[in-house]
Amino acid sequence: MKAKEFFGKFASPFLWGNLLAMVLVVIVLALGVNYGLKLYTHHGEGIKVPKIEGMLYRNAMSLVEADGLNIMVSDSGYNKKLPADCILAQNPGPGTMVKSGHTVYVTVNSPASPSFAIPDVVDNCSYREAEAKLMALGFKLQPPQYVTGEKDWVYGIQCRGRRVSTGDHVSIDQPLTLIIGSGTYDTDEEIDYVEPEYRMMESGNVDEFEEIVE
Repeated sequence: MKAKEFFGKFASPFLWGNLLAMVLVVIVLALGVNYGLKLYTHHGEGIKVPKIEGMLYRNAMSLVEADGLNIMVSDSGYNKKLPADCILAQNPGPGTMVKSGHTVYVTVNSPASPSFAIPDVVDNCSYREAEAKLMALGFKLQPPQYVTGEKDWVYGIQCRGRRVSTGDHVSIDQPLTLIIGSGTYDTDEEIDYVEPEYRMMESGNVDEFEEIVE
């Protein structure tokens, strides 16, 4: 094949037409994929999450759903200064830009204070250990009541003047009083010591005696 014929093939309209068609197909595919991804992910679309903390749940639900978002209760808490079903916290926070259909998770206020079982602290640990366990559950403690016994040892728990036991459910709104040892003991108690009596055994041996037990 002569050089003229070889280079003449590159000047063929048929070859350049095919190359141009291939380039156009690649461009169309790239644009189509890009547009499809944007359409699928709602690219450029954003909804600002409204502030719903402090609102009643039913009112917050109406507001959130009107913006094209969803709302779901994820947890509950208790604040006696706020009404029941009031929203205590939200996630995402107010002002966050999200896509349509996004779910806002909220913590709502319980109608009553939660109650927890009293842990096993009576006659089982020191005052500091019991204090840490009870406060970790949310209980409030009043100044301890001291009794005769080992210093700082927990001998009981009182709630509103009555004794409570391990496993009893008590509201965290009801303060507890730990009964602990003062480290002193009652020295006024008198101990009666009885001298044992003996009698001679029948063998007649003066060295053999038995104790008389009543």
